[in-house]
Amino acid sequence: MNHSVSNTARLLGAGLRALLVLTLVTGVLYPLAVTGIAQGLFPGKANGSEIRADGKVVGSSLIGQAYDLPLKNGQETPAPDLKWFQGRPQNGLGSNSVNTQYRLILSGATNRSGDNPELLQWVKEAKAAVVKDNSTAGYRVRPSQVPADAVTSSGSGLDPDISPEYAALQVHRVAERNGLSVRQVRELVEAHTEGRTLGFIGEPRVDVLELNIALRDLAGGS
Repeated sequence: MNHSVSNTARLLGAGLRALLVLTLVTGVLYPLAVTGIAQGLFPGKANGSEIRADGKVVGSSLIGQAYDLPLKNGQETPAPDLKWFQGRPQNGLGSNSVNTQYRLILSGATNRSGDNPELLQWVKEAKAAVVKDNSTAGYRVRPSQVPADAVTSSGSGLDPDISPEYAALQVHRVAERNGLSVRQVRELVEAHTEGRTLGFIGEPRVDVLELNIALRDLAGGS
């Protein structure tokens, strides 16, 4: 009996010591080491890829934002504020989604096939809206000019980037709404267009938040 009790006590003691050691190594030392390395080598990415303006954090370069007008009485979905560059539809196709405001409660795609009638109707309506919103008195957008990312969302629905083609499509409208020349806004887009990662990964892209911050500065902070 005494031998059994002492053996059990020894095993419990060894298990407790192992628990304490592993807790210290994996729960304290390892996280501190990884955090320290990340802060030392990649502080921006380690802290959420924050974007700052006027000394304040205004968002992340990894997560899109909506640029909408305040809701009016009776409205369920706000209208886009057309003085700003607009991002991709949020988590599906804007008002047709459960995540219409880039809310981070959830994310995801529509999970509809490419020939789904409902999806095709959404794309058709979104395309018509893009043509209407971005046509100005002196510039008419043709349906054939509308790129895919203007009428579809990314897999997460939170894509912060748009294609250079979609940004270029919005140049005339943004210039008109902000009292700027088309050349000024076009040069702004070109300055904020990033190439493929490492020269061959992905596609050229424009971060909408960074572009709109630069637009605000160019337009005089309005």
